[in-house]
Amino acid sequence: MEWQSVRGRVALVTGASSGIGEATARLLAAEGMQVVLAARNEPKIAALAQELEGQAVAVPTDVGDRAQVDSLMALIRDRFGALDLLFNNAGVGYHARFAESRPEEWRLMIDANLYGVLHCTHAALPLLRGRPGAMVSTVASVGGRHGIEGWSVYNATKFAVVGFHDALRKEVGPEGIRVSLIEPGAVYTEWGHNVSKEAMRQRRDSLEALHAEDIARAVLFAYAQPPHVNIQELLIMPTRQTYP
Repeated sequence: MEWQSVRGRVALVTGASSGIGEATARLLAAEGMQVVLAARNEPKIAALAQELEGQAVAVPTDVGDRAQVDSLMALIRDRFGALDLLFNNAGVGYHARFAESRPEEWRLMIDANLYGVLHCTHAALPLLRGRPGAMVSTVASVGGRHGIEGWSVYNATKFAVVGFHDALRKEVGPEGIRVSLIEPGAVYTEWGHNVSKEAMRQRRDSLEALHAEDIARAVLFAYAQPPHVNIQELLIMPTRQTYP
């Protein structure tokens, strides 16, 4: 089977301090990629960069802040000259019926889940152009396909991400830039900021939820395809999860 070599390529992973981002960074580094770790939690990404022993550099970044994103991309340009894989993973979720939800929670979700993707993708495109097999890969959610009670604003951000990628794919595909969405169901991650850990654990245990490493392998699978192959969407669900 023909695979694209990833060794020596440059990847940017947002939300790299834990969960899917951390697992993906570890896997890409193990495959020989140079990985830029971006997240707000500086101690965590610094520790991960040290652990990855020269395969990674940590850049504390709030992806909802365009000035910080621009500084991040300038560092990538100066250090590596280009970018091969942008993995948009940073995001937050708050559970509440819409009537009881708070505007400050909407803002946090919109900034991280939507503006973060827009800022990073817009700023990364000049660095991706001309790179064989370049890819924008983004974690959306099954919540970008189906509305889920109690998650209406989160759903709104993920539906927006799905629509954005559908249009972006048509814009940049002729340039050779691939655009890929990964839409997970239940995953064992630090997600659901105002949901108790016990409630989330019980829900995930009942479904035999996915692990962060399952999503990391999907990212690598999509990126390592030959440059003319674009895995446009991967909907990944636990076998036992039959409802979003």
